[in-house]
Amino acid sequence: MKIGNIEFGKYPLFLAPMEDVTDPAFRLLCKQFGADMVYSEFVSADALIRNIEKTERKLIIHEAERPVVIQLYGREPEPIAEAAKKAAEAKPDIIDLNFGCPVKKVAGKGGGAGLLKDIPKLLEITKTVVKSVNIPVTVKTRLGWDESSKIITSLAEQIQDCGAQALAIHGRTRAQMYTGEADWTLIGEVKANPHIHIPIIGNGDVTTPQRAKECFETYGVDAVMIGRGSIGRPWIFEEIKYFLENGDEMGLKPFSWYLKILKRHITENIEWLGEHRGITHSRRHLAASPLFKGIDHFKPTRIAMLRAETKDELFEILDGIEGKFELK
Repeated sequence: MKIGNIEFGKYPLFLAPMEDVTDPAFRLLCKQFGADMVYSEFVSADALIRNIEKTERKLIIHEAERPVVIQLYGREPEPIAEAAKKAAEAKPDIIDLNFGCPVKKVAGKGGGAGLLKDIPKLLEITKTVVKSVNIPVTVKTRLGWDESSKIITSLAEQIQDCGAQALAIHGRTRAQMYTGEADWTLIGEVKANPHIHIPIIGNGDVTTPQRAKECFETYGVDAVMIGRGSIGRPWIFEEIKYFLENGDEMGLKPFSWYLKILKRHITENIEWLGEHRGITHSRRHLAASPLFKGIDHFKPTRIAMLRAETKDELFEILDGIEGKFELK
């Protein structure tokens, strides 16, 4: 599978773009565990062209995380094209257009998945951005706006015709948000369309190695994109790759090994954002991590862990958990 001049091996695994999650520290961590390509957080085109410092920081790229994608969202073709030119100066390998974010503050204002209600503008944005930069442009979107407008099979061809060099599809409508189960059936139909020649990337509810294998084999996608399944579990990429290559699950490592990864991530977040923001930024990963699931009488410790305000306090709690149980 190839996007532009970037060649991927068999069964590529991509880290999905996630706001407040896929910052440089987490991208590098996932890359080291086998992610074949990583995406930035959502970058607002309007904020970028207004030189908002917080947004400009999202363009920071490390050589070790390549290939890396900067994802843009907005509502109008020209501002997004202008933002794409600025983003290209950061030298990402790809620029991705977000037509899938379902949250109200984005979709409700006509950006992200909101553009699924205005297909002509969605296509105009794609064409304009493709013409504005000299690096590959890709698209990420959903099945449609709601159950009655699942248009992805026809939309995929239109997006391809606009010059997009790959298409990632989340198997839900905007109306579903993140509820229910992702439906990969239409993703498979897009991939099976003989008129589609760009790579199709499937996304949605891939949380186990077995499910990743099923998505490749049943739906024929060129790559699988992993989002929420990686939060608090960057090692998921290593687990999936092992399963895909060997046909069985990778053995569990000692609890201390997983804890060391989470502590390293917290430390890097603190170095990136400062102690207070770094710790609050890490709480989502701690809350989502499967590492703490199944520990008896863990609720008081969990509350303390998510309320800790200093690195020393948090690490003391984490160190106190170690050795109290065995992974199963």
